[in-house]
Amino acid sequence: MLKLEISYRGILAIVLGLFAIWSVIQLWSVLLLVLVALILMIGLLPYVEALVRLGLPRGVAVAILLVLILATIVTIVGLVAPALVDEVSSVKENLPESAREVEELLATFDIHVELQDRARNIDWNDLLSGRVAVDLGQRALSTTLSIITIVVMTAYLLADTPRMAGFIGQFIPNDRKDEANRLFFSLTRVVGGYLRGQLITSVCIGVFTFALLSIVGVPNPLAFAVLAAFADIIPLVGALIATVPPAAAALQESSTQALVVLVALVGYQQFEDRFLAPRVYSRTLNLPPLIVLIAVLCGGELLGITGVLLALPLAATGRVAIDYFIEHRRLPIVVDQPFAPDPEPETAEEPKRKPRPRRRRSVSKAGTGSGSSRGA
Repeated sequence: MLKLEISYRGILAIVLGLFAIWSVIQLWSVLLLVLVALILMIGLLPYVEALVRLGLPRGVAVAILLVLILATIVTIVGLVAPALVDEVSSVKENLPESAREVEELLATFDIHVELQDRARNIDWNDLLSGRVAVDLGQRALSTTLSIITIVVMTAYLLADTPRMAGFIGQFIPNDRKDEANRLFFSLTRVVGGYLRGQLITSVCIGVFTFALLSIVGVPNPLAFAVLAAFADIIPLVGALIATVPPAAAALQESSTQALVVLVALVGYQQFEDRFLAPRVYSRTLNLPPLIVLIAVLCGGELLGITGVLLALPLAATGRVAIDYFIEHRRLPIVVDQPFAPDPEPETAEEPKRKPRPRRRRSVSKAGTGSGSSRGA
């Protein structure tokens, strides 16, 4: 028989724990926005502090930084949107002819598929109307509102950082405040490393896409390069966004160009996911490449796009926590002397000084013995 005795305090703790788990599940979408805003705040905080040290008010520094970010996003949209609109209209007009070229290309590999008739029978008005249009509109509106919410929360967090630090500091003992400051500095360095790594991978895919499309002869290479660099931020779906529009634009020129663009971009995506990103993030986050790859795979398996987006910052944060635990653990052997001092370098005189006392003791003992025998 198994007998359990739980106090009223234990029952209350269990109830509160279950309520906390239920609240996290119900509020997961809101908590996700807050988590993304915190990551952005920690990553942008050093730049805000740099502007404040230059003499700008904190609110003005935050406003300048956010205006620069929003101006960058607007510039990207201004470059990409017209090119995408032109390409979509071109695809709609030339789709049957493009389908015929794809059929001929596949026929060379002994693959026979009827694409031209299907392309002619597509009703674009019916395809982009009704329930599909409503779903796309709802997703676009939800995404826009989420982005605005993240930007506003990030601005509030950056502006109220000193006040929040003072509020949280009330609950930290005075002898632990230095440790808390070092821990927060480590977190800012980790998140900043994540943002730097993302910037490096985005620039790399943008440069590769621009060079590839320029060599192949696809129109609007700069717009598609900017789209690829921006889409690289989005996990999983970003690879599709960076690959399909340039391939569709190349298909308007010829099926051979489309095949070259598709194979090259897919190959680069595999190169980035398996080789470039693990090594870049291993340097910026100070994590082994294998840990980076495993963290991304586990995040995608557990939470999909959200998991991939948060996998690397959380993995780097976990490494900071482990380093903090190892640094401040208390073992009975190393309480008084946590690290053994390095041995002092021996000089030329020290080897002569060490054996002398032993030789004198042995000689004195021998002398005493011989003297006694002689006296006897």
